[in-house]
Amino acid sequence: MPELPEVETVRRGLARVTPGHRLEGGQVLLDRAIAHPAQVATFLSGITGSTLSDWHRRGKYLLGQLTRPDGGAGGYLGVHLRMTGQLLWLDPETPVQAHCRVRLWLSDNRELRYVDQRTFGRLWWVPPDTAPDTIMTGLRLLGPEPFDDQFSVAYLRQRLARSRRPIKNALLDQALVAGLGNIYADEALFLSGLRPLTPSDRIGPQRLERLHSAILKVLTTSIESGGTTFSDYRDIYGINGNYGGVAWVYDRDGQPCRVCETPIRRLKLAGRSAHYCPQCQR
Repeated sequence: MPELPEVETVRRGLARVTPGHRLEGGQVLLDRAIAHPAQVATFLSGITGSTLSDWHRRGKYLLGQLTRPDGGAGGYLGVHLRMTGQLLWLDPETPVQAHCRVRLWLSDNRELRYVDQRTFGRLWWVPPDTAPDTIMTGLRLLGPEPFDDQFSVAYLRQRLARSRRPIKNALLDQALVAGLGNIYADEALFLSGLRPLTPSDRIGPQRLERLHSAILKVLTTSIESGGTTFSDYRDIYGINGNYGGVAWVYDRDGQPCRVCETPIRRLKLAGRSAHYCPQCQR
């Protein structure tokens, strides 16, 4: 599933190319790709005629800000890519892919195409004067963004102090920190020297500071690399992310640690994979 760096890379790409483009219509090839409104025709009529003015990200959600022809608010175009979703910026004449689910036609002969092999992703139209989290209810469950001031060492200490769950599981909880997922939780734990199974309430102050710093470091590095592509993720131009080639532990089961050459191990935690170095992480 695309995580914060991948979604942020897509957001930045969209924010560069779409502002000022008017939505002139579209085609929904898979009805269940539209989460709201219930009727596909209402979704298309709601966004048609609006201009995309900016893009925002909250956790793994994207929000395209819409402006009506009279300059008033047009609501939002919401997107969650889930496991295999892609938003591609294309010429409308580009052949339609097998897994294309939604086509949005924009001014100046451009197209924003939503492609999703596993079909778990969703799009929303949030009408004007409606809070996005009343429609996209998953937004209500999100904790602070990693780069916000609220996500501090003190915040982590307070949230983890009474939790016995493994720290890897805690980091995947979107109510603790928004946008962090399997890849970057593994990477942050490696950089902070913590094993995935370490009970959250057993992490001392110094190691907690290292963990906080490591989370910000791996996310920053991956954003600078355009995210990670192990299977389906692409940016808006269809280009792979480059972080995977320098990952410390994620998806490197059995390969030598980049620091000590000990083989990386993989274990299952709550149905998810966790990768770690048994020498560097204690």
